[in-house]
Amino acid sequence: MESQSIHFKKRVAGELANAQLQSNMRRFGGRFKMARAKVVGEVDDWEGTRSAGAEARDRALNNLDTWIERFESEATRRGATVLFAETGADVAELVIDICRRHGVKKAAKSKSMLSEEALLNQRLEAAGVQPVETDLGEYILQLAGEVPSHIIAPAIHKSKEEVADLFEREHHRPRTLDIPQMTREAREVLRAHFLSADMGISGGNFLIAETGSVALVTNEGNGRMVTTLPRVHVCITGIEKVLPTLEDLSLLMRLLPRSATGQSISNYFTVLTGARQPGDRDGPEHMYFVLVDNGRTNLVGGDMQEMLRCIRCGACMNHCPVYQTIGGHAYGWVYPGPMGSVLTPSYVGLENALDLPHAATLCGECSVACPVKIPLPDLLRKLREKQVERGLRPASERLGIRIWSWVAQRPRLYAFATRVATRYLRFQGGRARMISHLPLGKGWTLGRDMPAPPGRTFRELYAKRKAQ
Repeated sequence: MESQSIHFKKRVAGELANAQLQSNMRRFGGRFKMARAKVVGEVDDWEGTRSAGAEARDRALNNLDTWIERFESEATRRGATVLFAETGADVAELVIDICRRHGVKKAAKSKSMLSEEALLNQRLEAAGVQPVETDLGEYILQLAGEVPSHIIAPAIHKSKEEVADLFEREHHRPRTLDIPQMTREAREVLRAHFLSADMGISGGNFLIAETGSVALVTNEGNGRMVTTLPRVHVCITGIEKVLPTLEDLSLLMRLLPRSATGQSISNYFTVLTGARQPGDRDGPEHMYFVLVDNGRTNLVGGDMQEMLRCIRCGACMNHCPVYQTIGGHAYGWVYPGPMGSVLTPSYVGLENALDLPHAATLCGECSVACPVKIPLPDLLRKLREKQVERGLRPASERLGIRIWSWVAQRPRLYAFATRVATRYLRFQGGRARMISHLPLGKGWTLGRDMPAPPGRTFRELYAKRKAQ
């Protein structure tokens, strides 16, 4: 997926004007948020578990090279091949090379956000390999020619009516709005692809260094079909996903499904180790791991390293008022919401995602919901500071900040300026006491009216109350 994050403001305007999207997002509402609230209470010490999860992720990241080497050694010992990709283009090149080596014509895919980073579907098609998405949401989007808008529920921006129209057009079957019938229809179509695919491609929720294994978390069962039926399995995942031990995996699995979909445990939790061995009844003949950098090592050891803790649960976007209003496509790249507002500038370059660090209210709800305690508001502030330091913000904005700073350092002048400003804004509010046009701040009032201040500063009101 090519980054379009530089056009964030324009894309936001389009999403806000999209009545169907707004209706769909309202319907989605806070379902994941409410479900999460119900199940976190099942854990005796949820906050302590979050802290332990953050510590486990930090232990892995602080010695990332050591654990990757251990993973490579153990995975190789168990019959898998471990490959490394520096960029998204390298990912596609390696996968296409594997396809050619094994004569692959069709690849069944489980959901993988990293394959979106690598533009893998487009590159496979260009190489003569048919990719078939098997996660229901991803399958819907593949038929529609769209990209995911949520990392857990990729087609959450679509209504069942839109999906019904899509299925009728692509499957050439009678249109139905019965959801169980629609899922059965998709299952029947996909079953043939599962049975005829030469290769299965999956992501990986976690890599376990001590066993050379990959852990997959799904709710549909398609992940197991993709990883056991085809003769070749390729797992594509980021280098930061490695965990030292199975105990660490057990700990994080108490956090992931509860934070993601509000479940105590996902329907399918699978740990895969190596290729098929003599006597095994199923599994791939050939197992490959493609471990991807694509900007991740730039965060190691820096002030953004905490973002690498992310376990891709989506809790931050499920709790974000900005994401809930504009959906995921406005962010312009693979990762939306607060996590995307940090990851995208970090991966594709701050200059290519100028507005994403500002696509947040800094209310802090994302940080409170994060199962591994990533301080997302702090990271967003750091990115904003870097933009100012590098001169990436508009000249008018930088000039305004300098003027405010100069005035704020002169208490008497600041007090006079605020007295004038609050009286002027009170006048602007008129009889209705609502401001529909804010001088030097039209962005605030383009889509909303603001209550006018009372015409007195806080200091004046406080002094008057104290005198009374």
